[in-house]
Amino acid sequence: MATKKTAKKAGAKKAAAKKGGAAKKGAAKKAPAKKAAPAKKAAAKKAPAKKAAAPAKKAAAKGGAKKKRALNPALLAPMAIGPDLAAVIGEKPRPRSEVAKSIWEYIHKHGLQDQQNKRNINADDNLKKVFGGKAQVSMFEMTALVSKHLKPA
Repeated sequence: MATKKTAKKAGAKKAAAKKGGAAKKGAAKKAPAKKAAPAKKAAAKKAPAKKAAAPAKKAAAKGGAKKKRALNPALLAPMAIGPDLAAVIGEKPRPRSEVAKSIWEYIHKHGLQDQQNKRNINADDNLKKVFGGKAQVSMFEMTALVSKHLKPA
């Protein structure tokens, strides 16, 4: 039955559009009522989604904690730091993640992040040696340039 009603409504819209001025005013009055109806449907659709999420939480609680994903040991291996990079972060061997963290601490401490484009780092004298003489590099270039100064310990 619903399909017949929608077909009749669509036919009425086409006829109103063909008639012109007076029919357009009537169609304009009906439009706001239609906008309200989809909002109710959207709210009705959101409520079941919340209910579906609740059983998932219960299932996770019943099954216990999920296993933590194992870290790749290669990423945790300490790396020997070259002399240019050692002037920035120190000589102590550390994993790549700690090297990146130390470089960012140095950048923030010395205010070297570009103010207009925060993805760029303005190099000071120590970082210019690490960055191959470049005065400014993006944070994506930085990782490649820093890796040249790291060797397996």
